[in-house]
Amino acid sequence: MPTQFSLSSRSRPSSKPKLLIVEDEEAILHGLKDLFTFNGYEVDSRSDGKEGLECALSGGHDGVILDVMLPTMDGFTICEEIRKSTRELPIIMLTAKQSEEDIINGLTLGADDYIAKPFSVRELVLRVDSVLRRAGIDKNQRELRINDDLTIDLDNLVSVSSDSDGKSHSDTNGKNDRKILFTRREIDLLLFLKKNQHRPSSRTELLAEVWGYKKNADIDTRTVDIHIAKLRKKIETTPKKPNLLLTIRGEGYKLAN
Repeated sequence: MPTQFSLSSRSRPSSKPKLLIVEDEEAILHGLKDLFTFNGYEVDSRSDGKEGLECALSGGHDGVILDVMLPTMDGFTICEEIRKSTRELPIIMLTAKQSEEDIINGLTLGADDYIAKPFSVRELVLRVDSVLRRAGIDKNQRELRINDDLTIDLDNLVSVSSDSDGKSHSDTNGKNDRKILFTRREIDLLLFLKKNQHRPSSRTELLAEVWGYKKNADIDTRTVDIHIAKLRKKIETTPKKPNLLLTIRGEGYKLAN
């Protein structure tokens, strides 16, 4: 569908989320600024890659919309640099291509979601809204235990190990003898699967419950599958033959009991 900037009435809480838009096409940038301002966001914008990265790293934003093709620094590099500094800041990538390689590259570097140009404005606003919402993490929960060998520190988004005295600390795990770093979205996904470990969860359910999409939303995305693949590379001994994060044919995904 064409990229059209038509405004519609929406309700939001009084506290405005702050959004950074990094896009070098002037017409699209101004249209996005108007669109999200109308929809209740406080908007910063940059049209240059390096300036966009500096602005993102300055802090104070609740999310970033990041174009892939930018002058001075491309969106993939910006995403990678942001993730070196923080794994909390939500990122949606805009791409002129819908190739599998571009999508996987962006999500592998730490983007929370992607949307291809030309895009539906309604879908873009929905997906930005969704990425900025959390899946309802229990703030009192400090650790997530996947199995005897892997526990995750939910405050620092990193794997931990236990000494003989039972105390947990950030350390290496048995998979690759290295510390595992997670993004907040990966943790959201693992928490939901752990909570529902007794049954498989479908892609549609995961998009609704973890990403916050409306259950009847007509959205074409491989975000769930790519996040599952990323997690398998991190937590499985043999990602192509998983024994922790399972695919249940025709039903979805589940964590092994």
